[in-house]
Amino acid sequence: MKLSPAQLAQFDDLGYVYLPECFSPEEIAAIRRASQDVLEQPRPEVWREKDGSPRTAFACQKYNEMCRRMVTDERLVEPVEQLFGESVYLHQFKINAKAAFTGEVWQWHQDFPTWHKDDGMPDARAMNIAVFLDDVMPINGPLMLVPRSHRAGALPSAHDTVTTSYPLWTLDKETVTEMVEHNGIETPVGKAGGVLMFHANLVHGSAGNITPYSRRIAYLTLSAVSNAITKPTRPDFIAHRDFTPVKKVAAKELADFAKNGEAVAA
Repeated sequence: MKLSPAQLAQFDDLGYVYLPECFSPEEIAAIRRASQDVLEQPRPEVWREKDGSPRTAFACQKYNEMCRRMVTDERLVEPVEQLFGESVYLHQFKINAKAAFTGEVWQWHQDFPTWHKDDGMPDARAMNIAVFLDDVMPINGPLMLVPRSHRAGALPSAHDTVTTSYPLWTLDKETVTEMVEHNGIETPVGKAGGVLMFHANLVHGSAGNITPYSRRIAYLTLSAVSNAITKPTRPDFIAHRDFTPVKKVAAKELADFAKNGEAVAA
């Protein structure tokens, strides 16, 4: 699946593009079942909020077949190859679970400074591909994006290890205020099955979720093969050391597995 000229122009201008209904309801139902199994496991790769509810499950493609198949799906891989003009490898895979009532904030940040400072990623030739596993609504902690903020490059950031259970290189209030005054805030929302692609330097964050509606999102972080990390400081399950190009497979394979193979694999 390649991006259209209009979608490429939007990505270049705004720093993100939202693709609704990329995955069918049947596929999303199967991925949700897989994510529930992953998030319930007492593994070191599953990080939790301060109250104990799951926040992020890393590297679940290594122990869950549905997640493994997502990593190679052409709908997620091909647009990134198109934008970078080369093969990509999987830098990180995770499921973020902003739980109903208790899901905590994600501070304002850019992704690339964390990948650069913590993992030794040379350039911002990587990006997150977000697959909505639940309906993302204006009320249940949607991702807030500052359009066009990617044009500012990597901004000064500080290492926040206090606000939430997840350490992050975050932006200060003055920087965010200036970015928002110039560009505003947008919140891409949509039904489960939509896909959001955004630039590694796009400023973003999300508020807590106090609604009864959970907001789970699966994230593939795909990086150009020429942009492999050089000085990783985080565990392998957070910053992968395998730079083998992803071999994409047809979307039909995930659909068939969701329909016929999921029970056998389980």
